[in-house]
Amino acid sequence: MNRLFNKSAISFSALGGAFLVVISAAFFIVSGVTHAGSEKPVGNGRILTIYDRGSEKKIISQAATIGDALKEANVSINEKDVIEPSLSQKMVASDYKVNIYRARPVIIIDGTTRTKIITAYQTPQQIAAEAGVKLFDEDRVSLDLSDDIITDGAGLRLTINRATSFTFTLYGKVMTARTFSKTVGEMLNEKGIKLTASDKILPEIGMPISEGLAIRVWREGKDVVNIDEAINFDTDTIEDIDQSVGYSAVRVAGENGNRSVSYEIAIQDGVEVGRKEIASIVTKQPKKQTMVIGVKGKYTTPTENENITWNYLRAAGFSRPQTAGIMGNLQQVHQFKTSGDGLAQWAGSRKAKLYSKPSPNNIYTQLDFLMEELNGDYGYVQNNIKSTDSLSESVRIFQDQFERCDHGDSATGRPDYCMEDKRIFYAGNILASHLD
Repeated sequence: MNRLFNKSAISFSALGGAFLVVISAAFFIVSGVTHAGSEKPVGNGRILTIYDRGSEKKIISQAATIGDALKEANVSINEKDVIEPSLSQKMVASDYKVNIYRARPVIIIDGTTRTKIITAYQTPQQIAAEAGVKLFDEDRVSLDLSDDIITDGAGLRLTINRATSFTFTLYGKVMTARTFSKTVGEMLNEKGIKLTASDKILPEIGMPISEGLAIRVWREGKDVVNIDEAINFDTDTIEDIDQSVGYSAVRVAGENGNRSVSYEIAIQDGVEVGRKEIASIVTKQPKKQTMVIGVKGKYTTPTENENITWNYLRAAGFSRPQTAGIMGNLQQVHQFKTSGDGLAQWAGSRKAKLYSKPSPNNIYTQLDFLMEELNGDYGYVQNNIKSTDSLSESVRIFQDQFERCDHGDSATGRPDYCMEDKRIFYAGNILASHLD
């Protein structure tokens, strides 16, 4: 089931309006509605904010997937519509933002060819790919509003301006290349090819480039080899606050590109003694990969970290005073921030070990590391803390045996960096503010 939050204004009588306000407030308190970013579901459901055709509405749903929730909300979906997150996305977080991209007609103008397509894709490359229209790296495309909807039969127009193709023989490597350059010389500059006194070219650099023109570059008196080399693709990442740290999924698969590289080979006594790159031309541009990574819990405030730390240590078997004693120290040294040297201000080899782990600034990573130490080399500290239920003694044990802070020396005037009184004060406040 789902509940729908309507944005339209409703007129009430003064008494009836007040009654409904009270009932609504009670409803949300009982249902346990939480703000966005909470890890708890709303009541028995989850909040979905749906963006569709410029409008926004919220629902609360108990459905298992995004698609099921949209069905419950009577949101109709066309098979060509694109939904993010996908319809099959399982709902595990407390709230989701759902974008619906509606399919609409687009007219593709490719020279004298006109193709109409119904698509929800937003970029020229995606639209062309869905229509089966091949685009080359050098082609220029534009997507704009049609100025003649009746003729085009669509509100959007994708215009393709094709680059001129020609046959290019570069130091013995034959390929089909494309350019918007007007002359052979301009094309060489565009491709980053610099000729030396030993290089020859036909036709001459002033020749206008026309469709199918054959251009040849070679080097006199030198041995030149051509090698195809891969161009690694780059990766863009999208952070998903609904997925936990460690989650990753490929949204758009990347593809390596390719370049043809010409090397001048130096040979001595029949053996290659060196090579120098003299030219290269990109024959296929790499395609970026888009990855979705989970960041739920990665970005937390010190206040959130305090609550997480309390629950974590209580689950690890520490009593309330023992937990507050440890946390009074953490409050004093870094206010529950995970940046820099972390919660406990680790240093040296201990910090290096923490930062060798994935997501070292994540609150859960640092708490896991804290317990790793308390269960390992600092196991005696855990045992000593768990042997007392005194708040102040728990503070002192963690302070002196785990953090090993400098108490200073009044005789020499060396300052007290521990500030034990503050640690105990913070511990008392933490104990009073956490009742479980």
